Amino acid sequence: MKTLFLIIISTVFVNNFVLARFLGLCPFMGVSRRIETATGMGMAVVFVMTVAATVTWNIQNFILVPFQLEYLQTIMFILVIASLVQLVEMFVRKVSPPLYQSLGIFLPLITTNCAVLGVALLTVQKDLGFFQTMVFAFGSSLGFTLALVLMAGIREVEELADVPKPFKGTALAFVTAGLLSLAFMGFSGMVK
Repeated sequence: MKTLFLIIISTVFVNNFVLARFLGLCPFMGVSRRIETATGMGMAVVFVMTVAATVTWNIQNFILVPFQLEYLQTIMFILVIASLVQLVEMFVRKVSPPLYQSLGIFLPLITTNCAVLGVALLTVQKDLGFFQTMVFAFGSSLGFTLALVLMAGIREVEELADVPKPFKGTALAFVTAGLLSLAFMGFSGMVK
């Protein structure tokens, strides 16, 4: 139980996929303009990342390794992620059309979100067990969501601030992301 708790703390704060590993920057920068959109995207990523890591762990351990097909790992993982994103897209379109409209092109981009593939590959590289994989993926997706929502909150406030013209928009967003990354580095001594 202590190990699982440490995995969650590590993935959310210490080794945050966006702010420490720099994975998933495209949706991080693209969807972090409004808190509502960032929260919706975060919840979609939580679902996709957790289920994808769980399914890919099973594929790795029950199909690829026993039949010595490890060389198909990347393509299999991408197929699983793409399928899950399609399911999430259909669900969000049916349940919440306004959220689907606000996410726009970024919902299908979860397919190419390197953080989702990164979690699946890291769980295999770290040789994590099934429950550790689920916790690692869930914690990583919570960390992604936390970074996304924090950035959205800051960017909403920045829109009201008197910012010099050269720093408006993307430039200020990257400076803010760098400062958030530095702030999260303060957690680095907590867990290895």
